[in-house]
Formats: sequence, structure tokens, C-alpha cells
Amino acid sequence: MLKDDHEAVEQLFRRYTRAGGRAFVEKRAIVDRIIEELSVHAAIEEQLFYPAVRATVPDTEALGLESLEEHHVVKWVLSEIDGMTPEDERFDAKVTVLINNVRHHVEMEEGELFPMVRDELGRKVLSDLGEAMAGARRIAPTHPHPRAPDRPPGNLIVGAAAGVADRIADTLNGFAQGAVTAIGDIIATALRREKRRVSPRGTKGARSTATQVRSGGSDATEAVIDATRKAKQASDRASRTARATASSAKAGAERTMRAAKRGATSTTRTTKAGAKGTVTSARRSARRTASTAKRGATTTGRTARKAATSTTQTARRAARETASAAAGASR
Repeated sequence: MLKDDHEAVEQLFRRYTRAGGRAFVEKRAIVDRIIEELSVHAAIEEQLFYPAVRATVPDTEALGLESLEEHHVVKWVLSEIDGMTPEDERFDAKVTVLINNVRHHVEMEEGELFPMVRDELGRKVLSDLGEAMAGARRIAPTHPHPRAPDRPPGNLIVGAAAGVADRIADTLNGFAQGAVTAIGDIIATALRREKRRVSPRGTKGARSTATQVRSGGSDATEAVIDATRKAKQASDRASRTARATASSAKAGAERTMRAAKRGATSTTRTTKAGAKGTVTSARRSARRTASTAKRGATTTGRTARKAATSTTQTARRAARETASAAAGASR
């Protein structure tokens, strides 16, 4: 377990060394992990490993005390880095000093102390010790506490309390980061801007909490956005339907008006044509009547003249005949 911790921290050291000079965000994220890994590692070594080794493995007293002093120096450097920003001109220098101190400490432990422990305690005891350290890891401090005791029983009592306090602080820190980021996401969404790419800071617990809070806020925001979109879509559909209905009604009204206009025009034309036809017919009938009357009058006049002439002639003949008869009687 302890060698695995050493390897994990070494990987972080290499990542930090490869990071660019102005890769401030990446450097902060790497250092946050270094701080957590080394704080937890130092705590479980001081609480369980070193006391067990000094009590059971001969000739390890000096190495144990040297390891405690190296831890003390490392924790002071960690506490200073924990409160700095990567932009600080001494940030890289302090991290470099930290890396050098930790590498020297790892070299001493793996090269001298660990072989003595393996030879003396054996696989079974080391396995049991490893299980105990795994349990201690779950409640170990996640930040450096250079003023805290580094030997039992003081480190056990203070370490447990510090571990609880650190985890509460990590949770609050993560919650605050997540809440701020979630609010930024909401504002970005409202303004139709791209969401900021923010990497949570701090320990694993803080980063996890921040991610969960941001995700929860993002989910809530997306739900609101989705509901808003659906409402807008429904409104758009209703608006389109209303426009289509209005357009259809307008078109129907226009068709009705055109039909009425055509009907009125047709009726007017028919009426006008009918009136014109009636007038023309009346005129024609009047002309025929006048012509007929004229012909009748002419005929009547002719007949009357003929009758008068005939009557005159008859009267003349009768007069002549009467005169002739009277003349005969007188003789």
C-alpha cells in the first residue's frame, strides 16, 4: 500500500514537471491532489506504521525519527503551498523543494526501512498492518497539519478530529464551488453563452461534491430549459394554428366577397340586360302598335272615303231618280 502511494505521488510529480510554465489551472489541480495524497499518506504512517515498526523491528529507531522530521518539513511546505496560487512567483520553487524532499524520503524508506520491516515482520503481519492502515485512510486528514502531534496517542486523537474537520471543510468547499459554477452555468444558459470549463479544486471529496452540485444544478437548469422549450414550441404551434386559421378565414372571406361581387355584378348585368331588353321590347311593341294603328287609320279613312263616295253617289242617283219620277207624275 505505501509503495503504491509513493508511485501515485511520483506520477503527479512528473505531470507537474511536464506542465507548461503558465498552465496555472492544471498545476493547481495537480498540487491539490499531491496535497491530499501526501497528507493522508503521512497520517497513516505516523498513526500506525512508524509506531509498529519502532516497537517491533530492531535498529529502526533512528530511521523512524528521521522519517518523522522529513514528514514535518513536508507538511510545512504543503501547508504553505495549500494557501498559495500558481501565479505566485514562489509557487513553482516551493513545489520543486517539496518534490525533492519527498523523493529523498521515498528513497530512504524503500531502500532502507521497508526491507528491514519485510524481513522482520513477514507477509501475514504486514497484511494485517495494511488492512489497519486502509481503515485509517478513510478517516485520515486530507490537508497538512504541521502543528499537530505526530506520535501516539496525540496524533490518533487529533488526527481523527482533523480528518473529520477536513472532510467537512472539503464537502463545504466542494458545495460552494459547485454552487458558484452551477449559477455561472445558469447565467451562461440564459445569455446563450458557452458554459465555462471549470475544474473543481481541492481534495477528491471536494472535487466530487463540486461535480455533483454542478451536475444537479445543471440537471435542474436543463429541466427548466426543456420545459421552457416545450412551452415555446406549444406556443409556436398555437400561434401557427391561429395564423393558419386567420389566413384561412381571411381567404374564405375574400372568396365570399369575390363571389358576392361576381354575383352582384352578374345580377346587375342581368338586370340591366333585362331592363334593356324590356325597354327595347316595349319600344318595338309600341312601334308595331303605332304602325298597326296607322295602317288601321289609313284603312279606316280609305273605307270611310269610299263609303262617303258611295253614299254620295247613291244619294245622287236616288235624287235623280226621284226627280225623274216627279217629273213624270206631273205630266
